[in-house]
Amino acid sequence: MFNAILIENDEAGYRASMQQLDDSQLPAGDVTVRVSHSTLNYKDALAITGKGRVVRRFPMVPGVDLVGTVEQSNHSDYAQGDTVVLNGWGVGEKHWGGFAQKARVDGNWLVPLRGRFTPRQAMAVGTAGYTAMLCVLALERHGVKPEDGEILVTGAAGGVGSVATAILSRLGYTVVAVSGRPEEADYIRSLGAAEILDRAEFDGPGKPLGAERWAGAVDVVGSTTLANVCATMRYRGVVTACGLAGGMDFPATVAPFILRGVTLVGIDSVMCPRLERLEAWRRLARDLDVSKLERIGGEVGLSEVIPLASQMLEGKLRGRVVVDVNR
Repeated sequence: MFNAILIENDEAGYRASMQQLDDSQLPAGDVTVRVSHSTLNYKDALAITGKGRVVRRFPMVPGVDLVGTVEQSNHSDYAQGDTVVLNGWGVGEKHWGGFAQKARVDGNWLVPLRGRFTPRQAMAVGTAGYTAMLCVLALERHGVKPEDGEILVTGAAGGVGSVATAILSRLGYTVVAVSGRPEEADYIRSLGAAEILDRAEFDGPGKPLGAERWAGAVDVVGSTTLANVCATMRYRGVVTACGLAGGMDFPATVAPFILRGVTLVGIDSVMCPRLERLEAWRRLARDLDVSKLERIGGEVGLSEVIPLASQMLEGKLRGRVVVDVNR
């Protein structure tokens, strides 16, 4: 038997609860992992509360991230005792995820954990940090260099924004952070932000084009915020979009794209190809200051996750939430 959070949706309604499950209930897969840590992400909070149509099958163990030790393997790349990480691939949505002491998954979804990160640190990075690294790689791939100008990071007190700020500043970029939480200003500056702007400056409907300022941007908000970011990009600036905390709509015009040559790059971390995942984790090990992970990631036990989900949706949590599934 093992502890897990289980989401059910039946005649009794939609609900998430802590339960004890049996190994025989685990879904199909060629690798069984003894999970040590997971993380609470925005998507997990939507799944637990039922406020987003995230879960596709019931019952479901949520948790889009996990790290742990291989307990049993029929996959050629992994053996008993290997430490592995999983981000995305539909776990916690279509396939049981990381909010449990055990997981059985497709070995092709796994990445070996090697080098600098401990399991806890790997989950302080988690999907949010790995997504942030994909954004940085996209900026680099499109030729954005530190000397080109300021990089804007929205949602800077959240998981993606925190890690993006830390990585970009370490790489020599000048980071301007956007946040609606003035109480987190010292935290955001400690990650390397040179300036902090109030998110209210980006909330309302804007002009098709604004004053040029940003050479690049990492946006986790979407909606009017993303539209206003695009409208204030410098000529041939690059915007990476990876979130929809502010909404799924995009009330913009084509003006930034056809008059300034702005590039909007979509970042998908869920189905990202394996080689890109390996490169993202390699670069995280190189470019993320491990000492900042203690500031970025706080730790909770599995039993604390359900009440924290609503707080995450209300924007009350800072950085990353690491979940020790064994307490």
